Amino acid sequence: MRIQLCRIFRKYVSHATPVENVKEENPNKKICNDFGSGFRPIQDVQKNFDLRPILDETICAILWEYKDRGKKGYDLTEKIFNIIQGKFPDLYIWGPKRAGSDVQAKEIWKDYPNENRPLDFVISSSDKQIIYAVGLARYDGDRVGAQEDDRTGGYRNCADEVLSYVNEHNLKTKVIYINDGPGLLLGTMWRDYSNIEDRYPNQVKVLTLRMIDERLTRKWLVGDE
Repeated sequence: MRIQLCRIFRKYVSHATPVENVKEENPNKKICNDFGSGFRPIQDVQKNFDLRPILDETICAILWEYKDRGKKGYDLTEKIFNIIQGKFPDLYIWGPKRAGSDVQAKEIWKDYPNENRPLDFVISSSDKQIIYAVGLARYDGDRVGAQEDDRTGGYRNCADEVLSYVNEHNLKTKVIYINDGPGLLLGTMWRDYSNIEDRYPNQVKVLTLRMIDERLTRKWLVGDE
């Protein structure tokens, strides 16, 4: 409810306030200090609001816009689980199939140095004794600019950290990134993803759902062919 009200606030009172600012806890003082000079006078807001129709389709559209926020990401991970399990029935994929807490690397490797390294899925032997791959899955909608940089930068940091541990302990674990969505049509985003794979050509795969069947082979993942 608070986030929905913040959307109304941005539309009616302060277009200049960034979305990320209103998501913070107790942001009121900072928003007033940084953007207060550009607020519409409350009298104008009230006057304009009173002119709105009782069945306000515009406001409904604003509130409805994000009703399925996160659903496409959940759909993506569910499809990944089903595809991987069907392609490699003798292996085990685990993690939050839809909503749920991420798997922490610390749960897999007790001496992992980072207490907070979340993973979306883990591919292992059926008894979970051999970890073949860990991965992240994301649905890229309209991410651009700084959001795009955050995503690919986070992926690069994750690969560097996980593979540093894997190589130090002589483990077989690979890193898989699976992304889908219209955001990939931004050539810069896909180029940045592919650069991560190029950094670790035998240990990282960047895929879409449609690439899994062709590019995610048993030989690369398990090495037993």
